[in-house]
Amino acid sequence: MPTETTTKRGRPGYDQQSVLRIAVDVFNRHGYDATSMGILAENLGISKSAIYHHVPSKGDLLKLALDHALGGLEAILEDPAATSGPADARLEFVLRQTIGVLVDRLPFVTLLLRLRGNTEIERDALERRRAFDHKVAELIAAAREDGSLRQDIDPRTVTRLLFGTINSIVEWYKPGGSLSPEKLADDVITMVFDGLHTAA
Repeated sequence: MPTETTTKRGRPGYDQQSVLRIAVDVFNRHGYDATSMGILAENLGISKSAIYHHVPSKGDLLKLALDHALGGLEAILEDPAATSGPADARLEFVLRQTIGVLVDRLPFVTLLLRLRGNTEIERDALERRRAFDHKVAELIAAAREDGSLRQDIDPRTVTRLLFGTINSIVEWYKPGGSLSPEKLADDVITMVFDGLHTAA
């Protein structure tokens, strides 16, 4: 996420962050490749040249957006709760926090999950995302090995289903609705760890 020292001021009513938020919305609606600077300018209500007061290029907007999404995810893995303690507790913490970042930075994570890898910026972001996924897969493996997770399901299947479940949230979750981020995280964790059967 850009720091205060990197934020540029431009036309009145806009700063780099407000330009970025609108750009991410446009990227998500039209696709990054299909979004021109002209489309961005039209959505911002300013000229193309005015956008360059805030960022050097469309690619820089993409990089800022992806850094915001990935920075939130990567910070989870640096938390002491993700690095010490029983593997299943660390896994639960990481999954719960991942849902929190996804909801808090929903448009940015949505953009990340829709990347196609057509540019170097996208490929770098996808590599960072794969590194995050790999760390979560290692936690799953560790929890299986210590006996806190069942071992009769292929670990690759477990990993894919976990990520599939959590990543799907960007397609249907509506912030501000009746389902709070906390309840959403509780429901996902309960279903993942306890299943859908009622307790015997």
